[in-house]
Amino acid sequence: MDKVFASAAEALADVPDGASLAVGGFGLSGVPNVLIQALHERGVGGLSVVSNNCGALESGLAVLLAAGRIARVTGSYIGANKEFARQYLSGELEVELIPQGTLAERLRAGGAGIPAFYTPAGVGTQVAEGGLPWRYDGSGGVTLASPPKEVREFDGTEYVLERGIRTDYALVRAARGDRHGNLVFGKSARNFNPLAAMAGRVTVAEVEELVEPGALDPDAVHLPGVFVRRVVALTPEQAADKRIERRTVSG
Repeated sequence: MDKVFASAAEALADVPDGASLAVGGFGLSGVPNVLIQALHERGVGGLSVVSNNCGALESGLAVLLAAGRIARVTGSYIGANKEFARQYLSGELEVELIPQGTLAERLRAGGAGIPAFYTPAGVGTQVAEGGLPWRYDGSGGVTLASPPKEVREFDGTEYVLERGIRTDYALVRAARGDRHGNLVFGKSARNFNPLAAMAGRVTVAEVEELVEPGALDPDAVHLPGVFVRRVVALTPEQAADKRIERRTVSG
């Protein structure tokens, strides 16, 4: 099945207001910037986003965040995104912060059809006991806090129950992909991209290099096409647009 769409706008034409999105990327690495920009241009709002972080240096999800299009973020890292912190602390944005490994496993579990799992991460903290601020009132008070989670003992060790994550859509970026949706991710871009792709009911992938079916070594495929519904081929200029968060030099 040929899953290639003519443009990012066409591939995302049915994303409604209020949709939930799993978005790949880590910092500035492996971020589906072209798909995010297409959503921004469509004016879609009220989005619930699941991603490690919410953009950086005014790129990636920071574009949607600055435009007020995101209502809720499920992630691990606020980092240097001052607008993210401002919206969270002012009560404009609902935020669920999750230990990074737990977030990764919740996405993978959702994509694998596993509704929940037990993990030791967070036992004895507010992650398990509840009370983490999800929404502030803008004056330092908390209007919505995380609920307590089930804790169970296995072989003398306590574990907390975490739910798998499924989203309406997933947006990812791959180095190479074929028309059937098989994807290969480049180096550090193979971070949250495969996991986000698995969690989405409709996964859209922007690929830097589109190849014909059979051109990819099956042993090199990081994500099989069964998880991908739509593919968008980037232009050479779009594929080459890779930003550096913090440039360092030696000597």
